[in-house]
Amino acid sequence: MMDIAALKRDLDGLKIEDNEKIVQQKSRDFYWYSPVLKRQLDTVTGNLIVSPKNEAEVVRVLAACHRHGVPVTPRGTGTGNYGQAMPLSGGVVLSLADMNEITSMSPGRVVCGPGAIIADIDKATRAHSGQELRLHPSTYNTASIGGFIAGGSGGVGSINFGGLRDFGNVLRLRVVTMEAEPRVLDLTGEDLHKVTHAYGTNGIITEVEMPLTASYDWVDVIVGFDSFVGAARYGNALGCQDGLLTKLITPIAAPLPQDYFKRHQRFFRPDQSICLVMVAPHSLDAFLAFTRREGGEVVFNAAAMTDEEKKGLPPVFELAWNHTTLRALRVDPSITYLQSLYPFPNQLALVEKMDAMFPGEVFSHLEFVRFDGNITCFGLPLVKFTTEKRLEAIIRLFEESGCPIFNPHRYTLEEGGMKQTDKIQLAFKREADPQGLLNPGKMIAWENPEYEYRSGRTYLFKGLEKVG
Repeated sequence: MMDIAALKRDLDGLKIEDNEKIVQQKSRDFYWYSPVLKRQLDTVTGNLIVSPKNEAEVVRVLAACHRHGVPVTPRGTGTGNYGQAMPLSGGVVLSLADMNEITSMSPGRVVCGPGAIIADIDKATRAHSGQELRLHPSTYNTASIGGFIAGGSGGVGSINFGGLRDFGNVLRLRVVTMEAEPRVLDLTGEDLHKVTHAYGTNGIITEVEMPLTASYDWVDVIVGFDSFVGAARYGNALGCQDGLLTKLITPIAAPLPQDYFKRHQRFFRPDQSICLVMVAPHSLDAFLAFTRREGGEVVFNAAAMTDEEKKGLPPVFELAWNHTTLRALRVDPSITYLQSLYPFPNQLALVEKMDAMFPGEVFSHLEFVRFDGNITCFGLPLVKFTTEKRLEAIIRLFEESGCPIFNPHRYTLEEGGMKQTDKIQLAFKREADPQGLLNPGKMIAWENPEYEYRSGRTYLFKGLEKVG
């Protein structure tokens, strides 16, 4: 048994929360996006929330937890949706939200704490030098930069810069190991792959250095189409226009916009599929000319509206990426989603095929991205959930059609974002967390090296069985 009382004595003077209700609340993220994870993770809770203010306090917490054999699960602001920040084996939830200082800004880079909110970083860098982060999730206003790096993969801006794990999209991370005497490591270049998108399983991020790009007052535009395939073709063509600077290209099939985008509903005709776009102001005229040529109907152009007309409307990126699912869930709790890749160069043929395969059950939603130097798209289709068996069948049909699924109904690295055991991360975990105390249960390769993750079996970890 964990001796939490002894651990608390060792952590005297640090900010600690042990109120059961608050601990449970802070032990959760947006796992309920998935009815499967909701069933599996509903009883998960930590024993204690510890909120360090600086790196020295992180070192102290990890040393004490190592001494007492208490698991540690790091948490930013809990906006992830695969249970990344949920403590499957209980123990300490390490909240890094207070480590939010922005320490330096210079041309092309910013240094800050892992708890800094992404929107706050942009606000500071814009004021400082007209710069902004390259990428951000749709949870821009609430997500922390450390959480984005450890749990995210891309987002708004990926049409220009690809994914977070691509070389150059994170410059440096400072990481504390989970050992008797924790080490503090500065990781750059190839070494960054040890901890990016690793859910904090192999080191706690205490400082982040990110690249910046020029900042613009991006213009929100929504373009309407009679068919979803028309919206998808337009999105692909727009992504290939090298002279037009966009930050978001998001085709969404009818009737999703009409049913779920409540505040924008009045702009859409019935049965109209749409493409959400963020375009730089200096590209707007050329973008509108391109859109006319491609036969798109501009149904919403923020640049042509008064402040009064725009009042109460969320930015279009809050209709895109994971927010599309969130808006649907608020209206219809039976909705869930999938994440797929439509591989280049056949993305449009695959999009058309998959869009026609599940009428009335799977609704198309694409995000155009730059992937290994080519423009292609990820799918985040919405699914009317009936049973887990049916969901598995849909996943199988996507994969058999040549569209890999990154399963958002799994909480492990390998089955969700990675699709494979990451040998670099596994080797680094052996070195940085020899007792396996960091976010246990999230890395199959560590928990059960014999597990064949492609077998399609649902696999519940010991950590989960213990609390279930």
